[in-house]
Amino acid sequence: MKLSDIKRVLILGSGTMGRQIGFLCALKGYNVVLYDISMEALKDSLKGMEDLGSWFVSIGRMPQGDLSKVMGRVQISTDSVEAAKEADLISESVPDIPEIKAQVFAKFNELCPERTVFTTNTSMLVPSMFAEQTGRPEKLVALHFHDVRTTNIVDVMPHPKSEPETVELVRDFAESLGQVVIMLNRENSGYVFNSMLSTLLMSALTLAANGVATIEDVDRSWMGVMRTPIGPFGIMDQIGLSTVWTIIDYAAKNTGDPQAKANAAFVKRYIDSGALGLKTKCGFFSYPKPAYSDPDFLSGKRAAE
Repeated sequence: MKLSDIKRVLILGSGTMGRQIGFLCALKGYNVVLYDISMEALKDSLKGMEDLGSWFVSIGRMPQGDLSKVMGRVQISTDSVEAAKEADLISESVPDIPEIKAQVFAKFNELCPERTVFTTNTSMLVPSMFAEQTGRPEKLVALHFHDVRTTNIVDVMPHPKSEPETVELVRDFAESLGQVVIMLNRENSGYVFNSMLSTLLMSALTLAANGVATIEDVDRSWMGVMRTPIGPFGIMDQIGLSTVWTIIDYAAKNTGDPQAKANAAFVKRYIDSGALGLKTKCGFFSYPKPAYSDPDFLSGKRAAE
């Protein structure tokens, strides 16, 4: 296939990243099918995409009149057979567990046309962990997006059996979305930015889980020294605590590292209470006005009751 052959993009998983990637594809003129097993989740995702589009309009990233056109290019489906029809490229954003990704890709390998290219948006896994199970390892490449609201950086990472032609096609596709492509020469868990970020987040969790410092002071320290508008716990809220926990818990179970287990347990307490981060308006901080956005946060002064 050539880039001009890609017309229909299938998004597997309608969570935070699935809806962002789907909206970006529709914004750039692609027809999008958003697939999930839950119609309720899909309807929530449609609203989230509309909210994202309204925000794009508010900051001048798209004209007001274009929003209805963009959303008109998006379909939702819980029917895997219908969703897979005529799909030219898949972007997968299901939970970061190799067995789940393998099962999902194996299912859609049976349903999609032979030409369909598979891409995974995995955060910390590498494609070779489930490439063979996809049934078309040569057509599998990692295409990893960050938060499309704040950056246009994406990672393209092949695995040893990825066809060079597929890698180039995925790169061309990413560039057609207006993204700056970071090309990896070999597999690396966490790509480039996430490799650096994961070290920061694990260090922050270790400090809090071990009672060394409060969540607020950990973020205050990072923000005050690095002069950033957000700290590691604020970042985890943006990512989503369920995603953070899934990644840490998977690593803890595979390495047996006691500190990783303690960090996973620390995050799990928030999840069990329904605090999943920004998407539930409550995580390590409360939204829409998190403590770290207060002008007095860095001074250490307590916010007015």
